[in-house]
Amino acid sequence: MPLDHEDTATAAEDFRDDGPSLGREFVLDVEGAIALGDSDRVHELVGDLHESDLGALLELLSHEARPRLVELMGADFDFTALMEVGEATREEILEELPVETLVEGVRDLESDDAVAILEALEPKEQDEVLDALPAQERIVLRRSLDYPEDSAGRLMQTTFVAAPPFWTAGRVLDFFRESGEENLPESFFEVFVVDPSYHLLGTVFLDALVRARPAARLDEIMQEGRRRVKATEDGAEAARLFERYNLVSVPVVDESERLVGVLTIDDIVDVIQEQASEEILALGGVNPEEELTDDFWWIVRSRFTWLFIYMLAAFVTSSVLKTFQLQLEQMVALAVLGPMVAGQGGSSATQTMTVAVRSLATRELNRGNALRIIFRELAIGAVNGAAFGLVTGTVAATWFHNIGLGPVMALAMFTNLVAGAFGGVVVPLVCDRLKFDPAVSSGPFVTTITDVVGYSSFLTIASLWFHLG
Repeated sequence: MPLDHEDTATAAEDFRDDGPSLGREFVLDVEGAIALGDSDRVHELVGDLHESDLGALLELLSHEARPRLVELMGADFDFTALMEVGEATREEILEELPVETLVEGVRDLESDDAVAILEALEPKEQDEVLDALPAQERIVLRRSLDYPEDSAGRLMQTTFVAAPPFWTAGRVLDFFRESGEENLPESFFEVFVVDPSYHLLGTVFLDALVRARPAARLDEIMQEGRRRVKATEDGAEAARLFERYNLVSVPVVDESERLVGVLTIDDIVDVIQEQASEEILALGGVNPEEELTDDFWWIVRSRFTWLFIYMLAAFVTSSVLKTFQLQLEQMVALAVLGPMVAGQGGSSATQTMTVAVRSLATRELNRGNALRIIFRELAIGAVNGAAFGLVTGTVAATWFHNIGLGPVMALAMFTNLVAGAFGGVVVPLVCDRLKFDPAVSSGPFVTTITDVVGYSSFLTIASLWFHLG
C-alpha cells in the first residue's frame, strides 16, 4: 500500500534510522513513483536523504528504476551517492544515463569522486564527458586518469590550499574569510607551503595556524619533512602510511616533488575497507572483485575456476586413500578416524594461513622475521598437536575398544597439526615471494598438504602398528 503524504517524512526517517532491511515499504513507494514518472513525488520521498542512504536505496531498487530515479531527480540528484554503491551497480546506472546528465553530475563532484565516475565509463563516453567540461577541470581530471589504476593519483583530491612561505598566519586567515565556498575545498586540515614551482616545502595544520601570531610567517610555523606519497604509488601503500602514523591527510607529489593533490582519511577508509573485503573473499576462493549485483554467468565462471582447482586437490587426496585401500578394508575404524585427523589439521592450517596472509598484507610478516614466525607456528602446532593427540587417541581407543588406536591416533594428529602449521605459514610466504596473491593462491595448496599428510601419516602409522598388508 503506497504511503500517504503525511507518512512520507516518517518513512524516510525510518529508512535512515533502521536501515534498508526495515524500509521495504518505503522502497516500494519510491519504485511506484518512479514507474509513474512522478518527479514531484520522487523528490518528496528521497530529496532529503543523505548520500549514503540514497546509495543504499539505489542498491535496493530494480535495475530499471535506478537510472530513472537519477533522471527524475534531475539537477537535485547528488552524484556522490554513486560512490556508496558497488562498482557493478554504478557501472549499470552510468551506462543508462545520457552524456548531458553525466557532465552535470561530474561537474559538481570532488575531483577524486569525479575520477571514480569517469573511470567506470567506456573510453568514448569518457572523452565526451571530458570534452564538455571547462578546460581547467578537464585538464585536472585527465591528469588524474593518466595515473595508474588504484594509485594515489587516482584517489587524491586536486583541490587544496597552498600558500607561499612569506605569507603570514593573519593573511591566510583573511584569505579564508574572503574566499567564497567555491574557491576552497569542502573540508581540509592543513595549508601547504610551496615555492613558486609548487615544490612542497612544508605544512601548517589549521590548529597551529589559528594559534600563531597574525604576523608569524608560514615558513616559521610550518612542519618541514612532512610525510608524503608519490602520485604513482599504490593506494594500498598510502593506506598503510595512514595506519602506521595515524594521519588524517597527506600531500601527494609528482616525481619532481611538486604538489599535485592531497589524500584525506575518507579516501583511505574506502581503500582499507576494500582491501579487507578482497582478502576475505580471496581466502574463501572467491574472486575479490565479485559483488552481489554482478552478472549471474560472470559469477558462475569466476567461482568455477577455484572449484575446479579444489576438485583437483580432492583427487590428489583420494589417490592417497586408494593407495591404502587394502588397509581400510581390513580395519574399518581407520576409515572412520581418518577424516578427523585430516580435518583437524586443515582447521589448524587455516588459522595459521589466515594470520600469515593478513600479516603479509600489513607488512608485519617479512623476510626479516619470517624464520622466527615459522618456528613459532611450528611450536604452536606441536603443542596443540600433542594436546589433541592425547584427547583423540583416548577417545579412539575407548570408542573402538582397541588400545592400539590410541598411540596411532595421537602420533598422526601431532604430525598433521605440525604439518598444517608449517604449510599455513610457508605457503603464503612462497606465494608472496613468487608475486602471487597469498590470499587467493594459498587455500588449495594448504588444504591439499593437510589432507595428504593427514591421511598418509595416519594410515602409514596404522599399517606399521597393526601389521596391515
